[in-house]
Amino acid sequence: MLDRRTPTAETARQLQQTLERLFPLCRSLTGEPNRETLRVLAAIAPLTVHEVPSGTPALDWTVPDEWSIAGAWIADASGRRLVDFADHNLHVVGYSTPVDARMDWAALAPHVHTHPTLPEAIPYRTSYYRRDWGFCVTQAQAAALAAAPGPLQVRIASRLAPGSLSYGDLLLPGRRPEQILLSAYICHPSMANDSLSGAVLLAHLARWLAARPERQYSYRCIWVPETIGALTWLARNDEAARQIDMGLVVTTCGGPGPMSTKQSWDASHPINRIVREVLTARGRPFRTYPFDIHGSDERQYSSPAYRINMASLHKDRYYEYPQYHSSADDLSLVNGAQLAEALQVHQEVIERLELREVYRRTQPGGEVMLSRHDLYPPQGGAQRPELGGRSELDLILWLLWHCDGRRSLDDIAHALDVDIARLRPIALRLCEHGVLSDA
Repeated sequence: MLDRRTPTAETARQLQQTLERLFPLCRSLTGEPNRETLRVLAAIAPLTVHEVPSGTPALDWTVPDEWSIAGAWIADASGRRLVDFADHNLHVVGYSTPVDARMDWAALAPHVHTHPTLPEAIPYRTSYYRRDWGFCVTQAQAAALAAAPGPLQVRIASRLAPGSLSYGDLLLPGRRPEQILLSAYICHPSMANDSLSGAVLLAHLARWLAARPERQYSYRCIWVPETIGALTWLARNDEAARQIDMGLVVTTCGGPGPMSTKQSWDASHPINRIVREVLTARGRPFRTYPFDIHGSDERQYSSPAYRINMASLHKDRYYEYPQYHSSADDLSLVNGAQLAEALQVHQEVIERLELREVYRRTQPGGEVMLSRHDLYPPQGGAQRPELGGRSELDLILWLLWHCDGRRSLDDIAHALDVDIARLRPIALRLCEHGVLSDA
């Protein structure tokens, strides 16, 4: 059983070790660093790595060419390097095309990016779907480039060529066939909270799930490059995805701030209530964000063909913390102890989901003949319906109305505004009389 007071030091140590192992890798939409990331995660949870060739259709998108980079730098006329990819892998715009040229500052300046509010940080920029190139630098480096004697020597040793997109997939079967989707993205280079925290947390969460002696639900865990990876997974798993009702996008969950949650597209869905109940029970302030069309891969999983209700839990959510999408999002911001706290909250949400009791009518068509099952008063005709009535007969009728094998008992209790402790013995009695069964 989980320690409800504080995550264990050993859990924090393991998470810290995984963060440190993966932080230096220059991940992107594709490439060997993504494969190495998945190999490290596969040593924690038994995921399977899939390779999808460049050019493969992914709904309205196409899997791009594979990108690799051996090095990049900008030097002054004397050969002194003023910017070097070897110092930080955010220095190059992701998916930059190869460059080997000499140019003055006026020609180079449109290809140089600085952070608007953090002068000492390197910003994160990409050019995934438009062939271009660029460098990301601190404001001091930009000033040094502008003042350097020219011509400047500009070199990006990159390659774009047909290859494949890599993603990880793990299905943990449960007693029931219904799947809960857990998804994290693996495409960001050397940023600890954005991307890396979610990928690491999900691996440790999947290991914990795999070790459970019994699971009521089946759990589908996937690690994908953001957007194109989720679209690729959906395109390859279309029928299965259409059967998934809910899940969690695991992202930006390792910062020092308080917990928060982003609701799924249907605010009334039980996943949102369960997350709120877990966060409320912790006795600490938290913030709730409504669903919107920006964010992470909930945009793909919740799109019209699928409508999966994907909520998310955060510690310093994307967009909201100053270090977002910059070199300042590093291991001084994120650590194993903070990530262990978020892991425990995700585990508590899973445990609440696992406790959901689901019943199904044994005869689903039409109204059950209660008298045939000794569930109706001996004298008929005296019952007068009362709006909002909560007599035992009313609750029997409501349970038989709602128990379709999909809605849980706590969902029904919430809908009826009745304590689940009152509904549970009635549901068990209906099982004894053969009109309900455990779904």
